[in-house]
Amino acid sequence: MGTDHGLCGNWNKKVFHNDHPIVVELGCGRGEYTVSLAQHFTDRNFIGIDIKGARLWRGAKTINEENILHAAFLRTHIEWLPQFFAPGEIREIWVTFPDPQPQISRENRRITNPKFLKMYRELMGKDGIFHLKTDNIGLFEYTLEMLEKEEGALEVCTKDLYVDTPENFNTSIQTTYEQIFLKKGFKINYLRFRWS
Repeated sequence: MGTDHGLCGNWNKKVFHNDHPIVVELGCGRGEYTVSLAQHFTDRNFIGIDIKGARLWRGAKTINEENILHAAFLRTHIEWLPQFFAPGEIREIWVTFPDPQPQISRENRRITNPKFLKMYRELMGKDGIFHLKTDNIGLFEYTLEMLEKEEGALEVCTKDLYVDTPENFNTSIQTTYEQIFLKKGFKINYLRFRWS
């Protein structure tokens, strides 16, 4: 677990060759959200992370075909992020439509449990921004409860993103799951939290 893969602390120097803020999407699947963010925000660097290489292939192919130099993909377990990123190296983290792990016995696998939130805070440092989009109200409310114990501010919280849309929020950037849920009439929950 203590292995340093060489990129730790060096993403901007070795991969992006700029000093832009780094934004990470966890559990990015095929990478459509990471790619869309990169297409819309050229002043930041984006890294999509997933454990399944077959999924990542689609996003990696797109950024290569479109010559998007400020986006990349990484195949690893979320638990192993400290091997790849130095404390404070990440500016923002997006979690989009994760497995809610609804059973109480699986709380330790929820991507927003206290163990993961502690790791995110360390990797982002002060003023790090955490985003969550989910159709699952149980996971959303669980995450709000966990964030109440964190030092920082809940800047945005909506249980119906497409009715109560935050100012300057780009609703055109959607995951495949999000598009499916919207067609079925599901409400999308969204929060933005900033650590202090």
